Order: sequence, then C-alpha cells, then structure tokens
Amino acid sequence: MSAGATIAELAAQSGLPLLEARMLLERVLGKSRAWLIAHADEAADAEAQKAFAALAQRRSLGEPIAYILGVREFYGLEFGITPSVLIPRPETELLVELALERIPANAPVRVLDLGTGSGVIAVALARERPQARVTAVDVDYATLSVSRANAKRHKVGVRFFCGDWFGALTGESFDLIVSNPPYIAAGDPHLGQGDLAFEPQRALVGGADGLDCIRAIVAKAGAHLNPGAWLLFEHGYDQSEACSALLQAHGYRQLQSWPDLAGIARVSGARAAENASI
Repeated sequence: MSAGATIAELAAQSGLPLLEARMLLERVLGKSRAWLIAHADEAADAEAQKAFAALAQRRSLGEPIAYILGVREFYGLEFGITPSVLIPRPETELLVELALERIPANAPVRVLDLGTGSGVIAVALARERPQARVTAVDVDYATLSVSRANAKRHKVGVRFFCGDWFGALTGESFDLIVSNPPYIAAGDPHLGQGDLAFEPQRALVGGADGLDCIRAIVAKAGAHLNPGAWLLFEHGYDQSEACSALLQAHGYRQLQSWPDLAGIARVSGARAAENASI
C-alpha cells in the first residue's frame, strides 16, 4: 500500500469488497462507517496502514470477518466470537422468533438451549423474555467460556452446563427446548469452502447423513419436556422430511416445519404428548 494513502485508497487497494474493507477500517481507526465515508479523502498514518494491511491479508486468505473482528451481530445484539464457536447466521434468528412465540412475556417458564455455542440463542431469549429461566448446555469448555462472556456482556442470567446434550440435566424438565445442532453430513464438500473451512468441525458435522445429533435430541428430549411443551431445532435445507419422520416415530404431536427468508425449510418442531412421557 502506498505511503500516505487515503482511507478510500486503502479500501480500494486491499482488493476486498468495499463493505468488508470498511469493517476492517472501522476497527483499525476506531471510527464509525459514517465517519469513514465523510473522511474518505483523508490520509491514514503509517501505523494504521500497517494494521489494516495485516487484517486485509487475513481476510484475503479466507478467514471469516467475524473471527478477525471477534464480534458478530445477531438478533440486534453484538456477540463476542472466537474460532472455538460457530459464526451466528441470520437463518438462526427464525429459531429465536419461533421460540419467543412460545414463551409468555411474564411467566417464569423453563427454557433449554442445547449446543449453545456462542450463546446467541440463549442470550437473545433471555433478553427478550426476562422472566424466563434459561439454561444452556454445550459439550466444550472453551465454547462455554464464550457463551458465558456473552451472557455477561448483555447482563442476562443464564445457567450454563457442560455436557453431552441432556447428560448434565438428570431429573430436569423444561417448557421449551431449542437447539441449533450440528447437521451437515460428513464429507459434504461445503465443509471446505468459505467460512465453514475455518469453523469448528465438531459444531458442524452431524455424522454420515448429518442427522446423528438430531436423532439423539429427538430421542431424549421427551424425558425432559413438560406435557405439551415444544421442541424446536434448526436443520439442513434438505432434512425437513427426515426430521418430521423422526419426530413422528418418537410420538411427538403437532409436527411442523418453518421456512427461512429464502423459503427453505429451516426449523422443525413438535409438542410433547400432553399426558405421558414420550
């Protein structure tokens, strides 16, 4: 990059899309997007140019913006993100919306988030429904350090447990269980592309057909759902029929699937039996 390059020149010379270049410049300069646009013709000092070049190089090699910046927005909130957790995606906001429809605004209902990762689902639900008693579980301690930090960041009370699905929740039952589990099939070529190539594989891959984690959740959730309570989970673009079959096989009722903004069935769910454990 040339000496005394302006902010606009730095963005252009980086070879990155303008939006991404501006996001990195915001971090380096500590300025807002509006400030960058208004001061595009101002020269950046040598230190700022060097710092920007380092970040731009990382991005040019494919590293996700969220990992470079250490933050990502989800459901109108900013969350801390590290390479130990998945990057929150807009599609998962559908799961939050469906969950909120089933959580009364002023009741201490018990909600469980399985495989919480960065904690975005649990924290968003706790923020929107302060009376809810939210519990979050993940199998990885490093992941839980991120989710705990995000709960602290947004000043919400969430219980966190380390365990394999329901392993740490013996004897506990909930009014709603939600999950965004690993659901990509092992060997899927997308795992080596884009952001997925940098994300933790254990949080992406759900066995040979991608359904191993969903099978485990559907099979075991009944013992932890109160009568009539909902189980909701995200899944792959082509898995809704298989998920519905699993729910039906385990005796759930009111089976449904919901499409994301692209019209792709993205979340499935059903209710526990009213008078007996599944």
